[in-house]
Amino acid sequence: MARNDRPLSPHVGLYRWQISNSLSILHRMTGILLSLGALALVGWLVSIVAGPSAYASLNEFFSSPLGALMLLGWTFCFFYHLCNGIRHLAWDTGHGLEKERARQTGWLVVAVAVIMTLGTWIAAFVS
Repeated sequence: MARNDRPLSPHVGLYRWQISNSLSILHRMTGILLSLGALALVGWLVSIVAGPSAYASLNEFFSSPLGALMLLGWTFCFFYHLCNGIRHLAWDTGHGLEKERARQTGWLVVAVAVIMTLGTWIAAFVS
């Protein structure tokens, strides 16, 4: 096998930062945070089985400002990951791969995720 002295991939400094880079990183981060949220959900379900005091303690935590912020973050992670996953499915069919279309759909994914998150929280507090 011949040795090749060139790098396997271009140096990061050669490319200008674009929204696609950020959205790709954000997609991975939201996936990890959703896993942590799933563990929190399991903990909440276990607290129901563990008895009223365990349930009250966990409910008190999630009612605190930190707990509410975590729930808000997980809500955004859910909607962002969902919308960006749909965007990736479209890419898998060969649609939306053009540079300008990918940039537009990236901003659309962020906007829809924010709107759905706010809508969910407004609906939760109104009812």
